[in-house]
Amino acid sequence: QTDVTVVALESESSVKENDKTSDFRLSFLFIVALSFAYFSKALTGTYMKSSITQIERRFDLSSTHIGLIDGSFEMGNLLFLAMVSHFGAKLHRPRLIAVGCFLMAVGFNILLSQESGSNMWIYVFLGNALRGIGETPVTPLGISYIDDFAKAENSPFYIACLQTITLLGPMFGFLLGSYCAKLYVDIGYVDLESVTITPKDARWVGAWWMGFLVSSGLLLISSIPFWFLPRSLPKQEGEEVKPTPARETVDGTEDALNSNHNLKLTEIAKGTTDTVFFFFFRLLGTPAYFLLLCGSILKFNSFIGLLTFKAKYMEQQFGQSASRANFLIGVLNLPAVAVGIFLGGLLMKRYKLSVVSGAQLSFATSFMAYLLLLLQFGTKCDNIPVAGLTISYNGSVNRHRNKTLFAECNSDCSCSAEEWDPVCADSGITYISPCMAGCLGSSGYGKNTVFHNCSCVSASYPAGSTTSVKLGQCPHAKDCSRSFTSYMAISVLSSFINSLGATPGYMVIIRSVQRELKSLALGIQTLATRTLGGIPAPVYFGALIDSTCLKWSIKKCGGRGACRIYNSDMYRYPTVEMNAITLQQQHFKKKKKVNICTFHVLLSFLGLPSFNQQSHIVPNEIPYKKEQEQPLEGYCIRLPFSSR
Repeated sequence: QTDVTVVALESESSVKENDKTSDFRLSFLFIVALSFAYFSKALTGTYMKSSITQIERRFDLSSTHIGLIDGSFEMGNLLFLAMVSHFGAKLHRPRLIAVGCFLMAVGFNILLSQESGSNMWIYVFLGNALRGIGETPVTPLGISYIDDFAKAENSPFYIACLQTITLLGPMFGFLLGSYCAKLYVDIGYVDLESVTITPKDARWVGAWWMGFLVSSGLLLISSIPFWFLPRSLPKQEGEEVKPTPARETVDGTEDALNSNHNLKLTEIAKGTTDTVFFFFFRLLGTPAYFLLLCGSILKFNSFIGLLTFKAKYMEQQFGQSASRANFLIGVLNLPAVAVGIFLGGLLMKRYKLSVVSGAQLSFATSFMAYLLLLLQFGTKCDNIPVAGLTISYNGSVNRHRNKTLFAECNSDCSCSAEEWDPVCADSGITYISPCMAGCLGSSGYGKNTVFHNCSCVSASYPAGSTTSVKLGQCPHAKDCSRSFTSYMAISVLSSFINSLGATPGYMVIIRSVQRELKSLALGIQTLATRTLGGIPAPVYFGALIDSTCLKWSIKKCGGRGACRIYNSDMYRYPTVEMNAITLQQQHFKKKKKVNICTFHVLLSFLGLPSFNQQSHIVPNEIPYKKEQEQPLEGYCIRLPFSSR
């Protein structure tokens, strides 16, 4: 009988050990799966940002439309966030996360399936909004699932691992965007030798769809493990779920909680709506929190506007290709931001900074970053000389608002102002088409095509000079390369210094309110910054950029398409807006009682002069050369596949 008892005890002990091993494996599997899901959603989100230029040209959209599409992700996400966070906790959380990853993959497939057309951008908008809806359950349900089974001392470590892996996603997202942007959109379907444009051309569209295929595949793979995980896991050994004692709230009411459940805001709201509103207005009535909240909203506007259009700014201002711009952001700016955030937290821990010291550090880093941005604003390249736009046909700078593409040298050529096939003369002047340059013949093939006997070129050349032009827009001046190097150095340093104060600034917000209001304070901050920053910022930054356009394309069905060339001098002014927003946050952190909103509006209008919004028409299709063209006589040459 003793032997039987011993065997039974050993068997029971073995079963428990097996159960513990099984629980550990499931816990480990969930953390690995969630880490991969975090990495995938971060990668795909930043890839979408890096593909802004390609989508704009592919669907013939303005920057305002692109900003609206970019903001649709936040719209979809915020629309379902509260509902999923509340009801998701009562359902099968791993499977809800799986559904979310699947919906994000479907959103990318919707983006892939659309052809260019007048209203096709609406489907792109809906596809990106579906991505936002799909991401809703991943973070709140994933974190709560980990916190339910992990020990109190292990939970922060697991969450830190998630955040660390997430930081790798944006870097790989921009690198993927860089690779896809340098591949032609119709790769595998056309003879690349016949394509007459380069990645630096305003009509170049990269293989954006390849990145969407990769993104969709990653999200689909990341959803698979969650289908096989249990609804819940037992608490790790040594940790018991203790009942939460009843406590007195600020207004004297007692919150009696069930011993097996955590406190939820939605549960409080059912019976104590007045208390929730009391807490809400009490938070907003705290001057420090309110000013910090407004500062966070303004700074988030600046961050989102900069992240969305930074690559495009590098393309338009410095003549970089989309591929190179995305590559540099991925390998220089993002690592600098990650290191800055980490060191900021390390400084807080190492020197045990108080609220005041944290606020001073955050203010100092933000102000230094602002000064660097002013230097960044000073690094620029001049407008490319384009005959009839930025200069006249005789080579003098055109300072008149009413620009004309026609001159005496091409008046008899019957050219169309809707064409955009830029050619470059040896003088560095760009003409919008061979016809507008007054060319009579051509030779060569593909990118090597040369046009001869161009009457408009001879009008601005010294006697005896060549009158030939070659395909493509003229490059920027040589000193532009030095300006770009300075811009990138200042940009990386500014990103690092600004992110150095991110963690101290976040801690100041947490410590500026009473302990019982911290969760509500952080929730309000997240909701406010994403609603008032993530949604409108891309739209109005896009509108500011559109106001600097010199020539628009025209769609096949009519109407304005994408911009082909911007006024470089005016294009820098949205950067002034970013600087002004950053400066305003410093006033908030110093708690100066000034009307910052009025200050912001005044800077907006004072910093932006009257832009030239004349809508000249340019093309939206890419020309191909089929055969070598022979010299023609008697009329100005027009390309057989001229785009509009």
